[in-house]
Amino acid sequence: MNPTRFIWAIFVGLGLLAGCQSAPQEMDLRAQSPSGNLKLEVFLTDAGQPAYTLAKGSEVILDTSTLGFEFLGAEPLGTDLVSTGSAKESVDETWDMPWGEQAKVRNHFEQLRVSFQEQKAPKRKFDVVFKVYDDGLGFRYEFPKQAGFETAEITEERTQFNLTGDHEVWWQPGDWDSYEHLYNRSKFSEVDAISKRDHPNIAATYVHTNAFNTPVTMKTEAGTYLSFHEANLTDYSGMTLVLDQNNFSMESGIVGGPNPYKVKRDLPFNTPWRMVQVADRAGDLIESRLVNNLNEPDKLGDVSWFTPMKYVGVWWEMHLGTKAWELASGKHGATTANAKRHIDFAAENNIGGILIEGWNTGWERWFGIPDREGVFDFITPYPDYDFDEVARYAKEKGVQIIMHHETSAAPRTYEQQLDTAYALMQKHGIHAVKTGYVGPLIPEGEYHHGQWMVNHYRKVILHAAEYEVAVNAHEPIKATGLRRTYPNIISREGLRGQEYNAWASDGGNMPDHLPTVAFTRMLAGPIDYTPGIFNLTMEPFKGDENNINTTLGQQLALYVVIYSPIQMVPDLPEHYAGHPALQFIRDVAVDWDATKVLNGEPGDFVTIARKQKGSDNWFIGSITGYDAKTLTFPLDFLDKGKAYEAIIYEDAKDAHWKENPTAYNIRKQEVDANTVMELNLAPGGGTAVSIMPK
Repeated sequence: MNPTRFIWAIFVGLGLLAGCQSAPQEMDLRAQSPSGNLKLEVFLTDAGQPAYTLAKGSEVILDTSTLGFEFLGAEPLGTDLVSTGSAKESVDETWDMPWGEQAKVRNHFEQLRVSFQEQKAPKRKFDVVFKVYDDGLGFRYEFPKQAGFETAEITEERTQFNLTGDHEVWWQPGDWDSYEHLYNRSKFSEVDAISKRDHPNIAATYVHTNAFNTPVTMKTEAGTYLSFHEANLTDYSGMTLVLDQNNFSMESGIVGGPNPYKVKRDLPFNTPWRMVQVADRAGDLIESRLVNNLNEPDKLGDVSWFTPMKYVGVWWEMHLGTKAWELASGKHGATTANAKRHIDFAAENNIGGILIEGWNTGWERWFGIPDREGVFDFITPYPDYDFDEVARYAKEKGVQIIMHHETSAAPRTYEQQLDTAYALMQKHGIHAVKTGYVGPLIPEGEYHHGQWMVNHYRKVILHAAEYEVAVNAHEPIKATGLRRTYPNIISREGLRGQEYNAWASDGGNMPDHLPTVAFTRMLAGPIDYTPGIFNLTMEPFKGDENNINTTLGQQLALYVVIYSPIQMVPDLPEHYAGHPALQFIRDVAVDWDATKVLNGEPGDFVTIARKQKGSDNWFIGSITGYDAKTLTFPLDFLDKGKAYEAIIYEDAKDAHWKENPTAYNIRKQEVDANTVMELNLAPGGGTAVSIMPK
């Protein structure tokens, strides 16, 4: 860290900046969060390059960090600039989530807009807009319409995040095609993303350089938690963070493709928001709604046609190998009879929906061949699947169908059929779809996280909204808070999911995976992880090389810990039959009025309490990594003076993720707002609690 900038940042924190050499003379380029805990300073370096710093009290979060761009066929934009103006405003508003972790969200920040222009011809200009919140910072570039600069062909965005030390980092590699890597924990100086190239179980992967996918979470030596991500990713390439380990610095590395530029935009346009969350507690990262607040208000209006729900599926048996997606295998899973069997189970157990994968023709050619255009048509079922009859039966039983559209990473084929596919759904009153993009993209040279695919995912969302369809995307672009603007973005995969436990060559997701996900990937938005496997050894379908590496208690707790307005109940119906622990899945909600993170540390443990939407019921989920934990916390979030009954689904004393994963107990306890609850979690374990008024 530059000592001069460090001393200067302390002056900023003390409000003593006047007279410092780096301070702008003609305008105030400082802003602070509503409480004053975060302070931002914007300035020009001696080379005329825009830069900023961010401080939390006396701790410098981001030291001098520069801004700029490189273009195809034009000079870089970022030096020899002058500041031509600035403006500040404060905003304090509250908006409603139609479904989410909480019912109402406060959007409270101070905004600083700074205008920059080149001193030499062609005198290109742009603004940088900063929003400073108590829980972090967001900023973006805004390019106005201007003569002589009509189109920007961006080859690289030079946005810097200059750290102040060798932070502890929870990270996965900056992959242009996939977010399905395990997370790693190391010092910033020890990160080696290149070593994560070419994972044999990831269908499409390209780790371009030593970089992070976002969100990436860090902890400073002073104990401050940081998470870096982006918001409102619109008509732009996804951002990775390229490492400069010698200087403890990162720079935006936007995803490329087949063109000599990475992003092409006509002016005027805005970039996505670059953001950093700042928190005293790890749990504050989860409670933050910063990524949502940096997006525009709802543009869809009434979305009551979708209902948050739990759902079953013709899915897990394919991963176990007892059924298959394709008809030609002779063990086709998506039959009329099997669909009805799952519908009956859902109807009997307060489960609102069913997903049926492999229903449509084309699965014989969907993977492993270079030309996958035209494989699926999204309206023609296999002959052993009576679409109309299944839809009729589901409606009779009060169960909603979740459609499945696997594109085999041929998005142009999907785009050509969006109207016919969604018209079929509309005909049958189907309001949700799970999309998939498995494999290397067609056309060749494009990546899942490049501008071309970002625009495809958006086209699907907007088209789906016209037909009152909500989208749960797998192999997606990252979540960037756009669910505020388009609430039909209900959930997505975008992580290494439960299915890896069934067949991954490395043995599956280890116990520290989900306690890490809660503080990394989940900060971006809802996750379709598919918790709730009861047959944790997967016998007799799998050998010892693959297991669900958690206890049963953790599988239950995940319904609370991992947020999504749709939560799968994925195991085979016979594995739930007569099982007392199924009651928690019947009871647990999927939509919430409030969320409180009671404790936690990335990769180690986390406990989350959520209040059911429109109810006085609370649910608690607590999970741990490799180590057993005894956790205590007050229930002071309960209504004072009211008595409740807690039903606690907990690991047994001899439970262990590897040696005895299904050992559990159920006990009841009378509780109120004065109760201090104690939970004992086994290694790789968890506890699920339902709390209901007496």
